[in-house]
Amino acid sequence: MSSVRNLEIAVSAAGKAPAQPGRPKLTGRNVNVFYGDKQAIKDVNVDIPERSVMAFIGPSGCGKSTFLRCFNRMNDTIPICRVTGDIRIDTQDINDKALDVVQLRARVGMVFQKPNPFPKSIYENVAYGPRIHGLVRTRLGLDQVVETSLKKAGLWNEVKDRLNDSGTGLSGGQQQRLCIARAIAVSPEVILMDEPCSALDPIATARIEELIDELKQNFTIVIVTHSMQQAARVSERTAFFHLGVLVEEGATDQIFTNPRDKRTRDYITGRFG
Repeated sequence: MSSVRNLEIAVSAAGKAPAQPGRPKLTGRNVNVFYGDKQAIKDVNVDIPERSVMAFIGPSGCGKSTFLRCFNRMNDTIPICRVTGDIRIDTQDINDKALDVVQLRARVGMVFQKPNPFPKSIYENVAYGPRIHGLVRTRLGLDQVVETSLKKAGLWNEVKDRLNDSGTGLSGGQQQRLCIARAIAVSPEVILMDEPCSALDPIATARIEELIDELKQNFTIVIVTHSMQQAARVSERTAFFHLGVLVEEGATDQIFTNPRDKRTRDYITGRFG
């Protein structure tokens, strides 16, 4: 990494108000993840404050996306994957056998790396979740949820006159905002974002980052990003992963300007990754 890039990151992180952790919304204690005999996550402990943005950074294959998926049990969909440890939303154990995983995923929404709108209309993309969860009883109520969700996702003014058009006909950035609107529509408490801008151009990326800044007023957001500049711009706290280990977690400006661990410093300065 060039000294210019280092400066850009430091400047991006500087000037923020110090991130004082609030009440934890998500917690992980002694979390381990195995794919068959291979251990991907090793004894991770973390608190993620409510109504804030935490970024997970680290080199490819370090386990950040695997750990992210622990919070809505998406790893359950992988037959060889096994998760141990204690993971909670508020005080509720998300691995409690009495917990309905469908309801968990309504509380903990997810936005994926590649925009994945349903092959349905823009309206139906947003209405689908509230309808199947029985959150809205009338067409008028559904109309209101769709409009509110699209407004929160910063997309309403662009699509309000073509709600019956296919969601797959939107641009990549618009599709990703539609997916965010779809996640918001079921009133989640947490939104997980797995490299949500990696397939987008710089202008669309800037729109998503602005949106993240607005959404944190109402949601807890955890974002995996390969871009340290993005982590510096959007997050209050940052966690650095390396080889399945959570090396260091703290206020974003501290992580980027005064990391405690040599591995973090080496990654930030481009010695590996």
